[in-house]
Amino acid sequence: MSQVKQLSLFDTAEAFQLPSFKQARLIELWCAEPVFFASRELSDCYYTEGAIGNYALAYSFGWTHSSYRLIGQAAGRPTYLEDLVPLARECYVLPAWPAEGKVTFRFERFNALSDAYWYAMTNNRVATAREDVPLWRQGKKLNTFRPSNFPQTGRLRSIDRGNRFHTLVFGEREVPDYIRLGKFASKVRVEILAEMPLISLPPGEYDSRTYLSTADLPPGLNLLSFDLISMPPASLLKNLHFQGAAWQVGEFIVPANLCFCGGGIQNES
Repeated sequence: MSQVKQLSLFDTAEAFQLPSFKQARLIELWCAEPVFFASRELSDCYYTEGAIGNYALAYSFGWTHSSYRLIGQAAGRPTYLEDLVPLARECYVLPAWPAEGKVTFRFERFNALSDAYWYAMTNNRVATAREDVPLWRQGKKLNTFRPSNFPQTGRLRSIDRGNRFHTLVFGEREVPDYIRLGKFASKVRVEILAEMPLISLPPGEYDSRTYLSTADLPPGLNLLSFDLISMPPASLLKNLHFQGAAWQVGEFIVPANLCFCGGGIQNES
């Protein structure tokens, strides 16, 4: 049978060496412009959750890069495993949480329809020529149209400018002073607030007040209670109460051995 590469969240990764971080930095992200992610799509409304995913931060920091244009079979799947797993022992960043415990949002309506004198909506297309009027009224196929395989009208909820988020960066990788983030490449300022040593704690029960990615948790971690933030590409956890080994960075406690995509790929037949 053919071998299929599959991400494993709870089984032991093969041939993977655990990260050995010595320190971490507390980072503040200040939104200079509204930041938009399509975290949820309800009808014609597109909502951004009040969190910033750590995979988006890894790309924005310049730690890894993905092809701008994907063609063929590559267009049908993301490349998080290929892009992020090689970073597992070098660096890691947590999902960013609101610095003040809450987020202010900005709502706006968008309209990408044609500015022609006449247009008509068809199946994933917009007709813009007047000679299509009689055909359109008769329900026949139009002669001239342009493809529109994207939302034409709707409403956006984005993170408003001025919001501040905090996150922890593990490892020695540099972070830029400014990054571009979200679907609109919004400008975000990056500031290092503190550098703190990482202390390894023995297995036990702990509470974590940071945000955590469900895809990055170490195998064997016992999750006792948590709140779930459902968003792509991996849901986030907050208010986690867990049992297992832990890392302490200042006043923050997180599960030990966090790494992108769980640190490896399991091969299953």
